[in-house]
Amino acid sequence: MVRTLTVAIATALLAVTLACNGGDEPISPASPSVGPPTESDAAADGSTLKVTAPGPVSPANAAELEEFDVELRVNPAVPKFTTGVALTYRFQLLEGTAVIRQSPSTSKPSWSLTELENDKTYGWRARAEHGEAFGPWSEVRTFRTPDQPEAYSIPGELYDPLLNGESVGNIIGSTTFVPGKGIRLNNQMARIKYVLRRTVRSGELSMIVSGLRTNTEGNKTKIMAMAEGDADITTNDRRMTVEKRGDPAGIIAWRFISYLDAVDTVGGERVVREFNPNRDYLWVASWRNQFFKVSIFEGGPGGKLIYNFGKHFDGPYDPSPHHAWAGGPPGRVGAKSGSVDGMVVRQVYLGERPRPAFANR
Repeated sequence: MVRTLTVAIATALLAVTLACNGGDEPISPASPSVGPPTESDAAADGSTLKVTAPGPVSPANAAELEEFDVELRVNPAVPKFTTGVALTYRFQLLEGTAVIRQSPSTSKPSWSLTELENDKTYGWRARAEHGEAFGPWSEVRTFRTPDQPEAYSIPGELYDPLLNGESVGNIIGSTTFVPGKGIRLNNQMARIKYVLRRTVRSGELSMIVSGLRTNTEGNKTKIMAMAEGDADITTNDRRMTVEKRGDPAGIIAWRFISYLDAVDTVGGERVVREFNPNRDYLWVASWRNQFFKVSIFEGGPGGKLIYNFGKHFDGPYDPSPHHAWAGGPPGRVGAKSGSVDGMVVRQVYLGERPRPAFANR
């Protein structure tokens, strides 16, 4: 009798269980959500999308940048419970803990930044998004911009980056500022004039030039020049001119006049060079230890040396007042002896020391 009652009770419990389960499938634990959750499902960090945080790739944490433009990149976030979700990414640029810039939501796990400040540490982070839902922020990484000063002119030295629409020189004629490239001299009459606060008796004048073509107008057109005051450059007795001529095309010529001497490209120094308008060229004219020299580096600072000639001279170089130009003033023959038209100039340096590293970035 006892055994019969026990079987009956067990049979009744099994029937109740099958009835609750529909009688067809075994009971299993609830499956996790596979779609983007709603904001009511926010995690402890406030995120509402079940994805991993993106992994910062570059720049490396605490990186010292060599350029002011930078691309922030992350490894993509990974959905936790599904695949095939089209994620977008949002980046933030930080100053301390304050957000100072924010990218739009984009399908690329990267963001390009420009117009950053000089010698400054920035933080950044990124997160994945899907519609209105968003995942956790990545860890914060930092980078520091180069120490490249603004334009200045002090006794014995000047530096003019020409990258922000301003100049410490006097801009003459038709010019156009080209973002990130410098200032374009639109014709042979355009130039930038610098009045030195103290004569540089030994030093260099150098600048980065782009937009150069081998064949340009004019037979004595200048890349750079110096002189005593504003007297005619053709007869000035302290003149220095460095020319890229258009007639004949691509000829390099120069002249340097000191107190007791004059040196010129009258021999093997006058040669032809081909120029690519899409490349940078660093032009350097130096007068040190009684030797005047012109050097040209294709590709800019650190590039291939394509011209390197000079000559010994006697006597001091002592213009007073000391004036210099990017491009050059036209002489008595007019525009065809002015500037190389169309060239784009940036990061002009004139001083007693060799060209500083910040001028080469």
